[in-house]
Amino acid sequence: MPEQLDLNLLRVFDALLQDSSVTAAAERLHLSIPATSRALGRLRRAMGDPILVRAGRGMAPTPFALRTAPRVRSLLDEAVALISADREITPAELERTFTIRINDGVAATLATAAVEATAARAPGVVLRFVTEGSETAEALRDGSVDLDIGAGDVAAPDIRSVSLYRERVVGIVRADSPLGRHRRPSLAQLCKYPHVSASRRGRARGPLDEALAAAGLQRQVAAVVPTSAVAAFLVASSQYVGLVPQRLAEQFGEALGIRWFPIAAELPEIDVRLLWHARLDADPAHRWLRDTLRDAL
Repeated sequence: MPEQLDLNLLRVFDALLQDSSVTAAAERLHLSIPATSRALGRLRRAMGDPILVRAGRGMAPTPFALRTAPRVRSLLDEAVALISADREITPAELERTFTIRINDGVAATLATAAVEATAARAPGVVLRFVTEGSETAEALRDGSVDLDIGAGDVAAPDIRSVSLYRERVVGIVRADSPLGRHRRPSLAQLCKYPHVSASRRGRARGPLDEALAAAGLQRQVAAVVPTSAVAAFLVASSQYVGLVPQRLAEQFGEALGIRWFPIAAELPEIDVRLLWHARLDADPAHRWLRDTLRDAL
């Protein structure tokens, strides 16, 4: 007779996939190592798959386990929401890991504020940040991502979203650059220096190029980097001009030795939003995290 799966076994599966270690999973679940090993054996029989296999000195999940992990996480989230929807939570007693997919352009400034705001009230909560590999809503639907923080919105009936703030893009140069002496350099002055473009998709052109073209101007893009943080580091060690979110320039400009200034053109603002799946609306822990992040950010 096939081994039966229950909620406790699914919790073990989830912990094993998070830690890729029987010992670490046992500590996370407050179980003995032998009990966790027996649970892994039951999981292997029930699922017909090794789940974890030896890889050097450690263990690695099988392709089946990696495919199954988001669905198991989603089931566990729904189970928690079902039994705790009408209950109040005590943040100080909360022990949970939340996976947050975050846009690279805002991660440098938001991650610190999010961690500090959460840890101050819920030291048992772990925020696991992952970068954008895909902008689709499937990761929110299957439970592999709890929250998404980034620019833009997702037009889907099962995805909830709320605006965190609006961000404008500013120019940055090294502190000793002649361009930094101007409070608001003209577009023509911007075009006298080579530029670094920050684009996860590798694009060299953007809204600034459209504004320059309308004024009969053109800039020289000398480098394209994947994130605004990398652009800031490159500008700090060169004579390049960069465009980054204003919060990033304000927070790290002095430490990096760069100056920032407003762009003399009407560039679109960035709408930074928080997104989650509808099934987590009633989950009190998830709701507490959303409220905490909104207040902090």
